[in-house]
Amino acid sequence: MADIQQLFLNHVLNWFVAMQLAAGGLAFLLAYKAAEAICSWFERHMTLSGLREDDPDFRKARTFLKVIRPVLSVLFLGIAFRLAHHFNWHSEVLEVLLTIAFGLFLMRFLAGPMTNRYWAGILTAIIWMWVILRVFHFAEIWANFLNSINLTIGKVNVSALTIGRAFFFSLVLYWLSRNLLIIFRIWLQTGSGLPSATQTLLHKLCAIFLFSASVVFVLHYMEIDLTLFAVLGGAMGVGIGFGLQKIFANLVSGFMILADKSIKPGDVIQLGSTYGWINFLGSRYVSVVTRGGIEHLIPNESLITGEVINWSYSSNLVRLQVPVGISYDSDLEAAMKLMLVAAADTTRVLPDPKPTCLVTGFGDSAINLELRVWINDPQNGLGAVRSDILMGVWRRFKENSIEMPYPQRVLHHKSMPEVRVRTVTKT
Repeated sequence: MADIQQLFLNHVLNWFVAMQLAAGGLAFLLAYKAAEAICSWFERHMTLSGLREDDPDFRKARTFLKVIRPVLSVLFLGIAFRLAHHFNWHSEVLEVLLTIAFGLFLMRFLAGPMTNRYWAGILTAIIWMWVILRVFHFAEIWANFLNSINLTIGKVNVSALTIGRAFFFSLVLYWLSRNLLIIFRIWLQTGSGLPSATQTLLHKLCAIFLFSASVVFVLHYMEIDLTLFAVLGGAMGVGIGFGLQKIFANLVSGFMILADKSIKPGDVIQLGSTYGWINFLGSRYVSVVTRGGIEHLIPNESLITGEVINWSYSSNLVRLQVPVGISYDSDLEAAMKLMLVAAADTTRVLPDPKPTCLVTGFGDSAINLELRVWINDPQNGLGAVRSDILMGVWRRFKENSIEMPYPQRVLHHKSMPEVRVRTVTKT
């Protein structure tokens, strides 16, 4: 009994174990505090972004917040374990804590999103069984067995264990990159203060960086020489030069549009007969929604090489011209005053700059007038403003006996030669 007690004191209750437990507790505490701060910050920005609970990004963010604590625990414990291993300190307890934290992460990451609780329970049991085998070093038998199965492709020799781990790392990195992009996009919208075009450009560049870094990390883990992809890169260059030139042109055009800020989400543009506001800027196309609810997908190259009218490029102020004609018998000055009153009573017409009314000419049947007004919401359409103004002008002209002109023509008949008509009566 004394020997067992002495063995317990020497190998369990010693300073090395206590220091490792303290380091593990500190790592868990840091993970808890960091996760709490991240969740609080994210909830605040989620409220500012205006995302609804049925929004897909909102649900993904909620799932990510549930996993962020075990992720940070694995991260901090992994740093502590690597430091202990680097300085040749005792790290057995840290390895056990890291395995348990990783099991919690797997349970939240894999079993948490599952809707079928029966299979989720089975998966949870498998995960904890693996944790127990890992803690007592029984999992090394299976690891050595999978490591002995090799797959050779050319000069690359990869084991089945490496392929399995690379596949799992790919899933985790894809999941992590996707959620980080959601967080980064929400921060750009609520806390960056940057223009919308710059926000879209930074979001796309961040997406390219994260996914490219994930691919490079997985390839580096599998010990695959990246120079092997030089031939593939050359083949892609030839493909771009021949068959993919339009796709590549649209891709480059999309980045040019975002970089020079000529068009940004929310702008009102007119491209040929298409008039509407920009709903989405993609890497290949721009989504333009018309007032009729029709969504046009316009290739980016068309916006670079073609003529585009941007009604809200530097300012949302837009001047509208409303032509009106009155009869020559009407009071011209009274008609102009009534037109200005009708413009002032229209809801969307701005009082500053003031509406103006000009005489543009004398026509065949009418005096041509033009009412010029300003609006600051072209995304709501232009036809409705013209209709409201014309209705107001018509009503006031009726009340004040201002006549609208009718087309008038004067016909001159020349004299015709005398024609004799003889009638014959038949019996």
